[in-house]
Amino acid sequence: MSMFGDGLDAAVQKAFTRPAPKSAPAQMRYLVKQLKGTKAVAQMLRISQRTVERYVKDQIKKPRPDLAARLETEVKKRWQPQIRAQARQKAATTGGIVIDTRARIGYTAPIGTTDEDRLRHLTVALPPQYAARLFDAQEQGASDQQFQQIAAEALKEVYFQDNGRRAGQLEEVRFTDIEHLEFDL
Repeated sequence: MSMFGDGLDAAVQKAFTRPAPKSAPAQMRYLVKQLKGTKAVAQMLRISQRTVERYVKDQIKKPRPDLAARLETEVKKRWQPQIRAQARQKAATTGGIVIDTRARIGYTAPIGTTDEDRLRHLTVALPPQYAARLFDAQEQGASDQQFQQIAAEALKEVYFQDNGRRAGQLEEVRFTDIEHLEFDL
């Protein structure tokens, strides 16, 4: 997945009320329950159905690293869907989202301004409409370029223009070379 998609998922996971299963057998049992069968889990994880059954019965406890990573990813993707939906809904309607980034940010403005791109570390609270746009883009499988465009528009409005109180003639904000990106609800 993309840097933005992973960041949004991590922000939503902070809203979980219970921790996801940690051990491989518990994770496997959870997936079998969610997908209603060992065959579907085996196909999803690209392992044999018998291996899934052995994890469910606690005959195998320690998966190899690549399987452990796939297992954890699939469990977190499905864990507490209602809590996840509530957190997204709250961010998109009332709460907004906080973006913490270290990236090269610059803008296009009239001649005589200091519009050079430079490395900036920003922590900015974005209004709910931008949270909604980011989550919608994630659901549609947007590329990092589309996410960057949405984030650049948000930073232009909130950070540079201060919601219309300054820099009215600012044309475009460039948001590139992202070193760090983190979201919080």
